Amino acid sequence: MVSPFVRRRRLAAELRALREEREMTADELAKRIHYSRMKVSRLENAHGRPDVADVITILDALEVPERQWTEIVRLAHDASAKGWWDAYGNAMGARHRLYADIESGADTIHEYNLSAIPGILQTPELTLSLIENSKREGRLDYQPEKMAKARLQRQEMILRPGGPTYEFILDEGLIRRRTVPREVMAQQLLHIVKIIADEPRFTLRVLPLHADMEGALLPKATFALYTFPDPADPPMAVVDTITTDLIHTERREVKRYTQRYEDLTRGALAPDDSLALLAEAADELTDKVVRRE
Repeated sequence: MVSPFVRRRRLAAELRALREEREMTADELAKRIHYSRMKVSRLENAHGRPDVADVITILDALEVPERQWTEIVRLAHDASAKGWWDAYGNAMGARHRLYADIESGADTIHEYNLSAIPGILQTPELTLSLIENSKREGRLDYQPEKMAKARLQRQEMILRPGGPTYEFILDEGLIRRRTVPREVMAQQLLHIVKIIADEPRFTLRVLPLHADMEGALLPKATFALYTFPDPADPPMAVVDTITTDLIHTERREVKRYTQRYEDLTRGALAPDDSLALLAEAADELTDKVVRRE
């Protein structure tokens, strides 16, 4: 599988480079093929699913050699493909569609989670509790039931045979600072322990509150690093902010996030110790629920 989103960005870069190699402005290209300047700009900035016929028109106008022409048309076909997430439309939320798309073609995923359990590992109960919390900020831009269902489908795709290798670091703070009912969080932590125990492609590390991180620069937000089977698809860093996701494919920017992830790994607990910490935290939450009852 390939990620249409990743291929759209690669296609955009290829089209822009071809035009610039011919010392042609976007306005000049648009006039030559009788397209609007906005249509050319959208293709060159990976905004929306491309029309393969439009790409062919541009390649012909730029007189691209046959071999290169064939490669880029194939890239355009990949970029225009639909995935399972498209069936949800806006119901699952644009941000979750983006992650589902990128994950579909990933070879490896490395993720640092500062304030939330990763979406692809969430139990339905945790997801619904977080949705209730989100309602405090106003109207939701997705349908809760469909978004929760889509998250389960994301989990299935990651766990499929031949799926990506997935390593993630949880900050201990998000385990200790409870924002959902105790029983929901206890169930969630045990769910993670079970998945990690059953799936050799998954690795969990916990960054303890008292980690020795001298000399390291700590991340200011949750982020994920992706690599892809095709070497021509560049590694990617996706940074999760409150309102949007920032996507980096520039080598220097990805390297900075990769370095911070490596620093976090050095400060994190070993995988076995991390699982033990989650199980212990789940037991503590369960004991509090029992005492309360």
